[in-house]
Amino acid sequence: MVAPAGMARHLSPMCGRAFLSSDFGEIARVFGIPPERPAPNFAANWNAAPTQDLPVVRYDAAARHRSLDLMRWGLVPFWAKDVKIGYSTFNAKAEGIERKPAFREAFRRRRCLVPVNGFYEWKKAGKARQPYAVARADRTPLALAGLWEAWHSSPGETGGETLRSFTIVTTAANALLAPLHERMPVILDPEDWPLWLGENPAEPAELKALLRPCPPEALTLWPVSPRVGNVRNNDPALVEPLAQPAPPEEGGKARGRRSAPIAT
Repeated sequence: MVAPAGMARHLSPMCGRAFLSSDFGEIARVFGIPPERPAPNFAANWNAAPTQDLPVVRYDAAARHRSLDLMRWGLVPFWAKDVKIGYSTFNAKAEGIERKPAFREAFRRRRCLVPVNGFYEWKKAGKARQPYAVARADRTPLALAGLWEAWHSSPGETGGETLRSFTIVTTAANALLAPLHERMPVILDPEDWPLWLGENPAEPAELKALLRPCPPEALTLWPVSPRVGNVRNNDPALVEPLAQPAPPEEGGKARGRRSAPIAT
């Protein structure tokens, strides 16, 4: 579901934009989805925004394996009167997450991973704002810590619609991202996935300990085109390094050059 233009085109909070280029086969391989599981129908999304549907990794306790399901970005708690709350719950701060009414039940029972290839963040430069793409240094998919929920409408409204939605958990920024924003999404390593997904039993304190900034050396970032600020723009060129002007050369004009990704 595409985000309303008036809302999504101006969104840039952490974490409010992401990109996913991996197909089902790669996601299934990286995240251990059994090949016999149904493959949800989704395309590459170079400018994903809240209210859109994205694939989410969950643990199916009854079947004892992981699944990949499409869910709407922007968690709608089971007790909500309508889906509008999802416009403000696409992120969940790790601090106090176990006590907040919108997230506490999902934190206890419905945790998930949100696979993306990267996300965007904006840096203020005077009155201007420069977007950056952030990805793993080795370019493998990121596993963002998430929570999911199932919301049921009243039968009289839409015949008893069920909406599955998710939020991305955020924490304090690491040293790489701090110059851009004070927050960053929680990025979980593979060894943490069984605990977060509920495959292995865990106490709340153990789960909270996972909600920390990832090491800065695990990530890389680079400036990208301001076109990413409009959710209607959705193409691979959005993640291309921004062409930066070169210093003037003697006897001629400055020539444009393409910047390389900023690695740590």
